[in-house]
Amino acid sequence: MEPLKMNNGRSIPVIGLGTWNSPPGEVGAAVKKALEIGYRHLDCAYFYRNEAEIGEALENALKSLRLKREDIFITSKLWNTFFHPEHVRKACEETLKDLRLNYLDLYLVHWPVPLKYGGDLFPKDSNGQLCLDNVPHGDTWKEMEKLVDEGLVKSIGLSNFNKRQIQNILEHCRIKPANLQIEIHANFPNIKLVEYAQSVGLTVTAYAPLGAPMSSPESVDLLTEPWVLEIAHRHKKTPAQVLLRYLLQRKLIVVPKSVTFKRIEENFQVFDFQLSNEEMHELNTKGSNERQYKLLQMSGHQEYPFKEEY
Repeated sequence: MEPLKMNNGRSIPVIGLGTWNSPPGEVGAAVKKALEIGYRHLDCAYFYRNEAEIGEALENALKSLRLKREDIFITSKLWNTFFHPEHVRKACEETLKDLRLNYLDLYLVHWPVPLKYGGDLFPKDSNGQLCLDNVPHGDTWKEMEKLVDEGLVKSIGLSNFNKRQIQNILEHCRIKPANLQIEIHANFPNIKLVEYAQSVGLTVTAYAPLGAPMSSPESVDLLTEPWVLEIAHRHKKTPAQVLLRYLLQRKLIVVPKSVTFKRIEENFQVFDFQLSNEEMHELNTKGSNERQYKLLQMSGHQEYPFKEEY
């Protein structure tokens, strides 16, 4: 399947390896395996705390597989504690150093909720409350634009922003966001936000594309849902392959996470079959419509994104 074109003319591969929750000691081997199979997109983030290991694996794999840096698309994300203008570049430079790169292909603002700057990812006060901060999105975005000017990143974008927040950036930006990364899967199709983002020229990446079955005890496991199994059986594919194909046919980018070699390989074998319109409708409508990643500890902030419909 062809890469998708972003609004700045650059291309983004439609399937990448997600690295969230990939344990140290395992993520490096997963990256190497993915690149051997044919993945050309890695989805990383400062918050995942594994970029140094990914960087080492990437450097070694580029040599052993005789790949050039420009053959691989690397995404990373600015964490919430680095929203003040004086911290944006430093955060990006730290990610580049860990990943052993001169530039990122895509740098996203990870969440729209600023947190107090400091050593902790989730800084807390003496009462154990999350230390929220107030930094206008536009101030952070201007610094993101400077990273493009200086060649540290090729494209910039947003993650977990809602329609109002995206509109605000679009109205005041010099460089448009090229990509929006949000939770999308058959249990949370996020149709309205996807349609809006695509209508204003953003490519959209689906995180948790298999539905995050382990995120909470009460979450529905899409991989064992009878109606998903039935579609998979029809196509002689795994449930995971069906769930990924569903998103690809919606013109989305997918970043399934795995450190299991067999699954990494299976997740890449999604280009040799087509879901029917009826099956797409089923996948759009039959799920529980439940968001899994809510980060409720941030819900007291005025920029918490999930108070609005989309």
